[in-house]
Amino acid sequence: MLLYALRRLLATLPVMALVGFFIFSLLYLAPGDPAAMIAGDQATPEDLARIRADLGLDRAFLVRFGDWAWQVLHFDLGKSIFAGTPVTEMIGQRIGPTFSLLVLTIVLAVLVAIPLGVVAAWRAGGLLDRAIMAFAVFGFSVPVFAIGYMLAYVAALQLKWLPVQGYVPLDQGLWPWLERLILPALAMSFGYVALIARITRTAMLEVLRQDYVRTARAKGLGSFGILFVHALKNASVPIVTVVGLGIAMLVGGAVVTESVFAIPGVGRLTVDAILRRDYPVIQGIVLMFSFGYTLINLAIDISYTWLDPRIRL
Repeated sequence: MLLYALRRLLATLPVMALVGFFIFSLLYLAPGDPAAMIAGDQATPEDLARIRADLGLDRAFLVRFGDWAWQVLHFDLGKSIFAGTPVTEMIGQRIGPTFSLLVLTIVLAVLVAIPLGVVAAWRAGGLLDRAIMAFAVFGFSVPVFAIGYMLAYVAALQLKWLPVQGYVPLDQGLWPWLERLILPALAMSFGYVALIARITRTAMLEVLRQDYVRTARAKGLGSFGILFVHALKNASVPIVTVVGLGIAMLVGGAVVTESVFAIPGVGRLTVDAILRRDYPVIQGIVLMFSFGYTLINLAIDISYTWLDPRIRL
């Protein structure tokens, strides 16, 4: 298992190198001149040339990429063009709300979606199965911002159950932290729950057709033991896979959700950086999320060896 984990870890290194090169290339090929945006409409050609020299935009592309990659290896993501603040510091100030929102959404989605998928497979073809799958279709069809606005209007503005926006750190109390994140987490989890529930149902239907399940029923084992002890473990590989892959969907949803609920996280920082063409901030955020997603995929690959020992071979 250790050798398998080491091989997978080494395989992520060229992936991260390609991701870094792609991020750097894409942003510098995008339209818009950050020097012109900083200088303003009244800038002279001399002003633009001076700003480009200060930002390093007058150097060759490969030279800029080499300098940037060297800085990244030393955990230096550069400084914001507009704020002049180190990118790592800006991300560090915003990562708490985003991380809290993502973790709460993942926990909520897994706790809801897996039982729904198991029950749908258990009652395949029945009314309960069709109701759960209809919910899954609804979750895929409705965009995150629409669900967010609906929840904010009903639960916060009309019923006054929860605050509509803002964020409170966890160190100020569990409930103040939770009440600000419940609505955003619910909005983000709709599509995620639908995805996990559908894959869980499909995987469970395949497992429930196996001979050992029929043998367990013949021995008088109860439905709970068959579904959640035996069948679910053998169906866990595709479920774990889709849970990990769905995190990328959550990252995109966090950008929209944080804007709807005014959460001061990395998502809102990303939107502001894109609107201002703040290249170092955009590169730092995308690289951070790419690195995190690569680590999640690595963790999923390693978990396969525990869920299915045959993968170690």
